[in-house]
Amino acid sequence: VQLVESGGGLVQPGGSLRLSCARSGSTYSGYHMGWFRQRPGKERKCVAAIQSDGTTSYIDSVKGRFTISKDNAKNTLYLQMDSLKAEDTAIYYCAADIVSVDAGSFGLSIPYWGRGTQVTVSS
Repeated sequence: VQLVESGGGLVQPGGSLRLSCARSGSTYSGYHMGWFRQRPGKERKCVAAIQSDGTTSYIDSVKGRFTISKDNAKNTLYLQMDSLKAEDTAIYYCAADIVSVDAGSFGLSIPYWGRGTQVTVSS
């Protein structure tokens, strides 16, 4: 399974970005997926997750600002990020697993990862 993120960049506080993650290399349609981020000096952590049935979850600090979604026909995962703050600056990774992915988890057992995309929120 290959995961490729795109859509990162530099944005001012209060701005928006949409990240995408294209999945290939497998016809299995039941993956559970998540967006993780690693801020400078911090551990990588799941900020938003979406299960194979479409159920979503978020950590408290992004609730109401971030929206995770997926397009099964395009095998693509998205993260819409609004009202961005400086503390959202991080490398963002998408991940996939055949078992549930939990918001707030560190994903230590998740087998499939993208290489990450940098998001910088700064004026």
